Amino acid sequence: MIRVLLADDQSLVRAGFRALLDAQPDIEVTGEAADGEEALRRVRELRPDVVLMDIRMPLLDGLAATRRITGDGDLAEVKVVMLTTFELDEYVFEAIRSGASGFLVKDTEPDELLRAVRAVVEGDALLSPGVTRRLIAEFAARSKEPAAAGGLARLTEREREVMALVGIGLSNDEIARRLVVSPLTAKTHVSRTMVKLGARDRAQLVVLAYESGLVRPGWLG
Repeated sequence: MIRVLLADDQSLVRAGFRALLDAQPDIEVTGEAADGEEALRRVRELRPDVVLMDIRMPLLDGLAATRRITGDGDLAEVKVVMLTTFELDEYVFEAIRSGASGFLVKDTEPDELLRAVRAVVEGDALLSPGVTRRLIAEFAARSKEPAAAGGLARLTEREREVMALVGIGLSNDEIARRLVVSPLTAKTHVSRTMVKLGARDRAQLVVLAYESGLVRPGWLG
């Protein structure tokens, strides 16, 4: 059973998400929070698998709350998916850097929300459809001079290649086609790369690809 915490200051939004999620046989909503401070308390108390976190909340915004969750070693298994009203929300970029496993717009289709919850539990990053490459392009535009790529020394040549393809926004299926391997093989390479680099999920792997200099601005096709 996947345990979900809902953090949003709008009770109607929480009620809608709860009704959808609780109707699934493999998902249950274990708690709710109306502000960032309450969300932190509830996460520490309930240890959910996934937090659906609104970006804009009173007392403590979702971005700050996410930083505290992902920065707490005791909460390493908790995945955060940010919720936003607009796909180009100015905070989405920082949310990914802060450790969020992805983000969804609030008016996303029900099936997409359910897929998101299940995907992040499996270690996949989740971004609203059509947003991945725009987000990566924004990261590229804001990224500083790459740091020394010492951490990449732990990767094989193939793993570096796969990481670079993740960095430009390709899915496992797209990576498989590019490298002429099976999707399962591509997924295995991605998983091993995340383990070696200590990346929480695919979203963080994208960040590391840019910060290490493995991928540079202008590489998006």
